[in-house]
Amino acid sequence: MLATRLTTFISTRTVQKTTLRCIGSRVSYSTGSEFTVTDTEINIDGKTYKKDKWTNVSPTTLSRVNRKLHLHPQHPISIIRQLIESHFHDFKTFHEISPIVTTKQNFDDLLIAKDHVTRNRSDNYYLNETTMLRAHTSAHQLQGMRSGANKFLISGDVFRRDEIDASHYPVFHQMEGLVYFDRDQIKTAEQVNKDIQMGRLKEAENVKVVDDTIIKPENPMQESHTQETVEPIAAHLKYSINSMVRKLFADEPDLEVRWIDAYFPFTSPSWEVEIKYKGEWLEVLGCGVVRQELMDQAGLHDKIGHAFGLGLERLAMVLFGIPDIRLFWSQDERFIQQFTPGQIQKFQPFSKFPPCIKDISFWLPNKSWEENDFCELVRDVAGDIVENVELVN
Repeated sequence: MLATRLTTFISTRTVQKTTLRCIGSRVSYSTGSEFTVTDTEINIDGKTYKKDKWTNVSPTTLSRVNRKLHLHPQHPISIIRQLIESHFHDFKTFHEISPIVTTKQNFDDLLIAKDHVTRNRSDNYYLNETTMLRAHTSAHQLQGMRSGANKFLISGDVFRRDEIDASHYPVFHQMEGLVYFDRDQIKTAEQVNKDIQMGRLKEAENVKVVDDTIIKPENPMQESHTQETVEPIAAHLKYSINSMVRKLFADEPDLEVRWIDAYFPFTSPSWEVEIKYKGEWLEVLGCGVVRQELMDQAGLHDKIGHAFGLGLERLAMVLFGIPDIRLFWSQDERFIQQFTPGQIQKFQPFSKFPPCIKDISFWLPNKSWEENDFCELVRDVAGDIVENVELVN
């Protein structure tokens, strides 16, 4: 049926022939949500959104909007969230902010340029030109800063159109953290040192952290900041992240962690943290010193802060030993009954069926071919039983 639909849908526009390989596995998945879609509008959570030329969100994706895996106490995503929150115990937490946001929240408020590639329709889910499913929890950073809390965590599901394989899924979960202090050449260091000493933890000897990053022209300090304020903030950021990693992975043997330079429009300097997993480096978070323009937008002109964003699935896959990101969405009791709130327990595989490989050939259209669009079609037709889509010719 899938091959027939693909051939029928695309064969009338011929330019280039291609073959993709779809691999399926027999695992039970299902989803459920309250929404309706007509030719002209989308209704979800009691609100109606007019469709336009930007609309590209599929019913398959909408069906996952209200699953909220991060709030199910027994689910690995929720267990990770709770463990991180227990580490940052003096942070205010936000769990239930709607994933439906404006493009202003998702992009403009974070200083992302109008022509930036991250705004592409092929990478995001748009309800219409001005409304979308959030692509990151950073969409609520300004909201958090205006809450009055100088330390907060925001967790929730985020949505991005992506390829089909064991480590990518159109819906995943992030946790956003932000901390700020007085922007003063003396007070900043004093407040940071006091906060670090209050939370000082014994370091796990099995976790090796490599960090040779420094503030430099390629990863610069902001013009409005001084060395006396940025260095303590960077030290607090790195202590916060390293202590969290050491706590989460205290029982993992010989874990390697490294810091590398990065770029984000909303922080500078910026870094990424990677964990070595199955012989490969896996990015688990991005972080940096918050752009002062964002602090100013929130009315925090005399403050300086740092922010970090964690991918909860990436952490859970390593800690629980879960090999496929789609398993997080399984409603098979053999999956969820393996886990206990507050505990890290290694996943035990329960499917004994081998994969089934099918090659599909079809003609590509003249214009606007995007592999993510094809993957979205596969998800709509076959759901999560398709394990991998690979371009082979």
